[in-house]
Parts: sequence; structure tokens; C-alpha cells
Amino acid sequence: MPGVQKSVRIPEDTLKEIEELARETGKDFSSVAKDLLKEAIKMRRCPGIVFAEGATGRRARVAGTGLEVWEVISTYRSVNQDAKRLQKAYHWLSQGQLRAALAYSAAYPKEIDELMERNASWDEEKLKSRHPFAGSPG
Repeated sequence: MPGVQKSVRIPEDTLKEIEELARETGKDFSSVAKDLLKEAIKMRRCPGIVFAEGATGRRARVAGTGLEVWEVISTYRSVNQDAKRLQKAYHWLSQGQLRAALAYSAAYPKEIDELMERNASWDEEKLKSRHPFAGSPG
């Protein structure tokens, strides 16, 4: 998607932080700044959601947990979108945490659907070929 060029004044300490992230990740300054802005907007729209680095990149997670939003939504769909059954499945999460995941999914359904499809595409053969160390010994 083509971007629109805008002039933005960035405080020097913020500029240095973005430059450091760019060096650490091997990405260019603009890519890192765009990613940070996208995440900030998503977190502001959906309080209770944070972003964390995972094996396959940064993903939306329920704050205070290691759970990715798509995992909660996958469970929600598997219990026929029954909020009470979802609460039982994740009894250790608060109502607010579950609402945050549901709100994020409603705001960004394409992102969640793509992650769920990617996860569903994994089978034992693909796992063994991509991660041979994960198989059983012998």
C-alpha cells in the first residue's frame, strides 16, 4: 500500500529510540516508525491489548498474559461464540481481558482470520519439515 508523505516533528529522544529499533531489527527508519504508529493506534482503539515479539513476528496479545488474541478468538468460535463458555475456558482471565480480545477481533477481523488460517495450515508433516528438532527422538 503506497504511503502518504507527511512532515512530523519528532522529539530527539524518540528519534533516537526509533533509530535504535531500526538498527536492532535491520529495518529502515520509516518501516519501524510506521509499525510503531500502527500498533499505538490499535492499542488506543482496544485498551487491554499489547504487542509482543514472537517466533513469527509481532502479534496482538491480551495484556498481562502470553495469549495471542487469535488464540482467544479461536476458542470463542469453537464454543459457538458463547461468552460464558469462553469465560470457563479462560477462567483465569478477567471479563475485561476477554472483552479486549473480542473488541480487537471485531476491529481487525482480517488480521485475526489470517492468523487463524496460518495456524490451521500446520500439520505434523509441515512441522517436521520446518522444525525437525521438534520431532520425537529416534
